[in-house]
Amino acid sequence: MIQPTASFKNNLQLLPSIEGLARIDLIDPTGIIAASIENQPGKQGSLSVYQYLEQSFGALNAEAAKHGLAVFAEHTEDARNRPGAHPNIDRLLEIVDGADPLSIRLFEA
Repeated sequence: MIQPTASFKNNLQLLPSIEGLARIDLIDPTGIIAASIENQPGKQGSLSVYQYLEQSFGALNAEAAKHGLAVFAEHTEDARNRPGAHPNIDRLLEIVDGADPLSIRLFEA
């Protein structure tokens, strides 16, 4: 696992490549797709973080979500101050606060 810095940009440099990854689906405990993150501009940072969390933790539980918030660095505080502005960070905050964990399914391009 990486040791997150205070800079999201720097943290992204430490994460595995998302080349060849088309998207990820986040699956709730009942098997329903709760969200998808596509490999497209504006979403690639979140895609990188979520792929890394799946590889490091195997699922998006409270421990993984807490680590993910550290990886998102300065964007985490912005998400706390502006709910809805960063839905992929909001999801991690919800899991840390007790929401059900999610499975992460990776789809290659």
